[in-house]
Amino acid sequence: MKSWIRGTVLGDTLRLLLGSRWLSYPEDDPTFDLREAKRASCLDEHSHKDLESGQETILYAEKLCTANTIDQGMIIGWAYSFIVYCGSSIIIPSYEFMMLRYGVSREVVQLTLAIYVVGYGVGPLVFSPLSEIARIGRNPPYVLSFILFVIVSIILAVIDNFPAIVVLRFLQGFFGSPCLASGGATIQDMLSLIKAPYGFIFWVTGFYCGPALGPLLAAFAVTSNWRWPLWEIVLMSASFLIILICLLPETSHETILLRRAQRLRRFHPAVLAPAETRRLDFQAILIDALIKPIEITVMDPALAYMSVYASFVYAVYYSFFEAFPIAYGSVHEMPQTSLSLIFLAIIVGCALAAGLYGVYLKYSFIPRCHTDNPSQEDRLIPTLPAVFLLPAGLFMFAWTVRHSVHWIVPTIGIVIYSGSSFVVYQAIIVYISLSYPRYVASLFAAADFTRSITAAGFVMFARYMFLDLGIGKGVTVLAGLSVGGVFGMIFIYVYGAKLRARSKFAVGD
Repeated sequence: MKSWIRGTVLGDTLRLLLGSRWLSYPEDDPTFDLREAKRASCLDEHSHKDLESGQETILYAEKLCTANTIDQGMIIGWAYSFIVYCGSSIIIPSYEFMMLRYGVSREVVQLTLAIYVVGYGVGPLVFSPLSEIARIGRNPPYVLSFILFVIVSIILAVIDNFPAIVVLRFLQGFFGSPCLASGGATIQDMLSLIKAPYGFIFWVTGFYCGPALGPLLAAFAVTSNWRWPLWEIVLMSASFLIILICLLPETSHETILLRRAQRLRRFHPAVLAPAETRRLDFQAILIDALIKPIEITVMDPALAYMSVYASFVYAVYYSFFEAFPIAYGSVHEMPQTSLSLIFLAIIVGCALAAGLYGVYLKYSFIPRCHTDNPSQEDRLIPTLPAVFLLPAGLFMFAWTVRHSVHWIVPTIGIVIYSGSSFVVYQAIIVYISLSYPRYVASLFAAADFTRSITAAGFVMFARYMFLDLGIGKGVTVLAGLSVGGVFGMIFIYVYGAKLRARSKFAVGD
């Protein structure tokens, strides 16, 4: 139990208030033998010899995350992402009630969804640089921002002013955002390069399923009171905040080593952590966070394509929130509760794709990693069939949304689209994280910003397109545009290694 809490925000707070005798580490014991540091996996062989010679010592870690830490971090990270993304769409069933109460149009009410998406796109640009500072680590941005998320959610649930609701929705998305970009860096903290794709599967399912379940969770509650969906977010987030504080371990390697070095200096003043050997240059951190992603995207065609394509795929997903009410509400005359159940098709597609992708990793890719040295482009193999299925699913949906065709047929198209887009998105995340490891947190933050802005734009104009062109022609336009992704992904798979070889930012295989 002590090992689970130690290193969490609760554990650090208890140690600060009550002293190091609470939830103590081995090196907190005055009788601690410094030579035990090596056997405790605190030091590598080189550092151990330096300790014995009395020289200035750089602290390195052999193993920082236990199995319990990894399990805790993965489950909490999934729940964190799910709640924040669920918060984006959970307000949709309240649209009609807000239109009547505040006398605003449907287009104006849609701002409550679009501005939330903008908020969680802007947030990582602020919070990701903070999580890269060793003296701060991953946990403080997660916990402090989520406390503000809960506070804003409570105010949002009781306030009765539409402009204030829009502003608070932006702040809600903004303060919920740290996990959306830094979550990828946290996974890399906990897992090896070979095992990291498993972690990304788990993480991506959280933020992929969250928006799909939001309307379903709200559809039944909104009939009693249109504010109940907002209170659902309060209940989920407040409960989760307790778990976040009590059980989320610190995973940043540099932060863990810095704290360990500070404890070991009681016995050997020359012990240093890697972060202490470098001058803290916050300006450089900001440049890496804000300027470098733009520079890399402009100079590396592969990354530019993947950023644009991922943003488009994500935006199409958010256009479903406008397409489904027309396709199933107007065409098939489904009530709100039944319509919300259609979003389960996205979860079915996601679950099938996650299972198949996991099987591919276990029985094909990872065994190759042990016997061969696959290129980064080999990680894109699952996307080759997926980029064909993605537009196929959209075409199937578009051409079968008619009163004369049973509603299950276009829904199968949604399952196909959802599964294939999940695989595409998963492979892109893995490819970027392993091709640009130095800038992974910043690139994820920049990618989150671009796809969120794109999705927010789709939320605002998709309804006009579907009403003017018709749902069939409107989705056909999106399907036709997604065909371009087929050629781009094949090009990256064939020529990506050559492009990376020319890049000064990407790493080799």
